Amino acid sequence: MKILIIGGGNMGLTYARSFVRAHITSRLDLRLLARSPERVPALAAHEIGTVWGTPAECVPGADLLILAVKPQDSPALFDALRGLVQPQQVVLSIMAGVRIATLRDELGTPKVIRAMPNLPSQIGMGMTAFTSTDAVTRAELVQVQNLLSTTGKTVYVEEEPAIDAATAISGSGPAYVYYCMDALMAAATQMGFSPAEAELLVSQTFRGAVELYSQSGLSCGDWITKVASKGGTTEAAMKAFGAGQVREGLVAGASAARDRAEELGK
Repeated sequence: MKILIIGGGNMGLTYARSFVRAHITSRLDLRLLARSPERVPALAAHEIGTVWGTPAECVPGADLLILAVKPQDSPALFDALRGLVQPQQVVLSIMAGVRIATLRDELGTPKVIRAMPNLPSQIGMGMTAFTSTDAVTRAELVQVQNLLSTTGKTVYVEEEPAIDAATAISGSGPAYVYYCMDALMAAATQMGFSPAEAELLVSQTFRGAVELYSQSGLSCGDWITKVASKGGTTEAAMKAFGAGQVREGLVAGASAARDRAEELGK
């Protein structure tokens, strides 16, 4: 499969490195399209694949086009690609909020896959939800899923609105984790720990808790029960969280993120 990645930012380079590292494609079959001819030398310095500066030179020969540019740059991208994309080519977009219908209409292609990766994809620990048009064959879908899986876990969703939900949960989710970590680090420093000590206490606690959860068949509720002895310190914290409606706040925040994702798509 000859792959063209359009966009040389963090996610574009993440995909390029992951594909080559996993031996799913070679540097010879991997192409990258820079935003402009002037940016070709900087992108070529990464020595990942063949770098091009204009779409007309590289789009026709690709089997898969990966659109890895910022959503606000999509109008300029569509203008640059219009008339170049062929019906047999598969287009994979990771542009947040850009609908399949828009991609299909603007590029004039029936084979569109829309995916939502998250930030940990950069270290191979990502979560990506994806969906596709009916024109994408099962074989093509499996090929793309194998590519996406080089950056972490994947889940296929039947309906496109689920991509907005995935954006709110796994896409924005890392920020929720950092928010909670930051709050606990602040609490630790208030209790007398140095910033470095607070960071170690919190980061290792989160890392260990997630790993423990992943290796067991227990639910989050089961683990809370195990940690929270009756009349103990954890129970006191959980009561304070309940009084402050922390859980409700997180659920409301995720819902607000999903609503915003839907708005952006319109």
